[in-house]
Amino acid sequence: MSSRAKPSEKDLLRVVLAHGGCDPRVAAALRRTPRAGFVPADRVADAYRDEPLPIGHGQVTTQPSLSATMITGLALDGTEHVLEVGTGLGFQTALLARLARDVVSVELWADLSEQARRNLDRLGIGNVELFVGDGSEGVGERAPFDAVLVSAAFPEVPAPLIGQLKPGGRLVQPIGPGGREEVVLFRRVADGLERCRTLILAHFVRLYGRHGFGRPAEDR
Repeated sequence: MSSRAKPSEKDLLRVVLAHGGCDPRVAAALRRTPRAGFVPADRVADAYRDEPLPIGHGQVTTQPSLSATMITGLALDGTEHVLEVGTGLGFQTALLARLARDVVSVELWADLSEQARRNLDRLGIGNVELFVGDGSEGVGERAPFDAVLVSAAFPEVPAPLIGQLKPGGRLVQPIGPGGREEVVLFRRVADGLERCRTLILAHFVRLYGRHGFGRPAEDR
């Protein structure tokens, strides 16, 4: 494929699979979920490139191959009640919804959450509950969760997210200052979290909130 050619859904899937770290169920979810329906209107031509895309508020979508690796790390079997921190425009949310029993997703910015709701509704994805608020606080009224996926970086896992995870549950989060991270898989044990392994190295936006980097600059 020429670097100038407009990539297709098949091109994106081929690139994601070439990265490794994507199990067959996640690949099947990718096939059923057109990314073009989850990007800004002016970036549709770039939807099937394996790269992050800007969505406003200094935020970007998660690169599809990275989402695939993170979701694969959770080892979902379809029975899980999942918390996602960072809805964005809903693409990763849609993948999780196809792989879990249901998803609770929290987004800091209301306009992004509203767009995500429209995007999910367009595909008839109904097993998702969206919240607007501080993702570092989790969603206590919907806890406990079988799995948690955090799509923003902080040097440690926020205490509320640990507390809302069931014993034996899995959590994936980019660990670092924002911009250079280890994406780490954890498991909930009796006295907190057990670090299982690093899934991949990546670059993420910062996790804002009471248990993250505080309020974003545009809200100060």
